[in-house]
Amino acid sequence: MIPRLKAEHDLAASELDAIEERLNRDNRGLTGRDDDRALVFALRDAADHAIGIAAGYSWAGIAELELMWVDKAHRGLGHGRKLLDAFVAEAAARGVRRIWVSTHNFQAPGLYEKAGFERMAELAGWPEGHSNVIFCRTLAD
Repeated sequence: MIPRLKAEHDLAASELDAIEERLNRDNRGLTGRDDDRALVFALRDAADHAIGIAAGYSWAGIAELELMWVDKAHRGLGHGRKLLDAFVAEAAARGVRRIWVSTHNFQAPGLYEKAGFERMAELAGWPEGHSNVIFCRTLAD
């Protein structure tokens, strides 16, 4: 049978996760590194609702912070830095050498710069009228 291309913009998250795990399994085999693990910290209110999160993973000596968010009502109180510091500390404890993060110029580039991240690239027009900024922090041995 010849495979057919089909738009599936509403693909179930569980199926997408399963496909991502297949990619990760291939990557482990190709690199010989199977130390990938989720790296997630959540900040919760008294009702146990998430009001902030720093989420990503560590693998093969690097970490990527994929999701950083603090609820609008709780911003400006140091919660973002608290989450970022916890993420960095855990990455360091796992032996990570570099942490990568991508953010937009209208989000929180200053947060990363103040935390010792170095601006590696800025991609203009992503989204239109703005830019996507790539940061990296190298951790001490």
